[in-house]
Amino acid sequence: MKISLRHIRCALAVTRHGNITQAAEHLNVSQPAVSAALNELEEHLGQVLFVRQRGQGVTLTPFGRQAMDKALHVMASVHEFEHLADSGNTLSGDLMLGCFEDLAPYCLPQLLRGLKERHPAMAVTIREYGFDQISKQLGNGTLDAALSYDLGLPEGIQSTVLCELAAYALLPAEHPLARHSKVSLRQLCDHPLVLTEQAYSSQHFLDLFRFHGLQPRNLSKTYSFELQRGLVANGFGVAVAYTRPFGDHSYDGQPLAIRPIADPLPLQRIVLAQPRARCDSPLVNALREQALQWFGENPVFGWRAKGPDASLS
Repeated sequence: MKISLRHIRCALAVTRHGNITQAAEHLNVSQPAVSAALNELEEHLGQVLFVRQRGQGVTLTPFGRQAMDKALHVMASVHEFEHLADSGNTLSGDLMLGCFEDLAPYCLPQLLRGLKERHPAMAVTIREYGFDQISKQLGNGTLDAALSYDLGLPEGIQSTVLCELAAYALLPAEHPLARHSKVSLRQLCDHPLVLTEQAYSSQHFLDLFRFHGLQPRNLSKTYSFELQRGLVANGFGVAVAYTRPFGDHSYDGQPLAIRPIADPLPLQRIVLAQPRARCDSPLVNALREQALQWFGENPVFGWRAKGPDASLS
């Protein structure tokens, strides 16, 4: 048996979806056909590509990640060959994009609209995750790229910095601290602090206080950024955040006060992260170009946009 494009397409679809059934639906073939293609490919290569877990989908083995990185390059070359005679530089293909769930509603719709206008043949599948899942999915090769804060990213990832955000104090509109032009962390410590309990998030904000020798004592936690804003707006405490959507109101219409923090704090980065093996992918390059342009033109969160050459190892 020789490896065919059918074997490679099936393996890549399973990698993207993390599930044989979903991969079969995407390819419009039967589940047994995909399973058979994976078995034949593993038999030919002599090593296991996927760990199959009942009820939990599949994950790539270390050898599988290496093999699928090679498979991506093969399919990119096939696509280039297929469109060799095209008169234009049409870019097409499937891209799996992860996004930190609190950023997705504010960044992705317009960013992807611009990408669609520029490359109408590109198909982008979106997956919204917390920090821990973004790290896991990037590490196991499920995602081609991810839009997230620079927190908890795994090794072997190339990141392009899209913007830098300063932390701010989030207050009820009628809160006494809202009368100040700036608020210190020490002042915030005197009030209940509402944190988001996402992986890496609450620890990050508590570390900001501890760096200045402070320990907030009255803490409450919620999972989502929007619930955090709603609790603050309704008088349950104060918060520190980076993301600032349009309109300083919670979901239920209550006003919020935004104040800069007087203490010197490090800026937080929003990055486009991708496995190093996929940094040269034309699809990822197109996404990176669009993301840099969008963040450069839309100072929505009070960010400082980075230049087109900004990157991190």
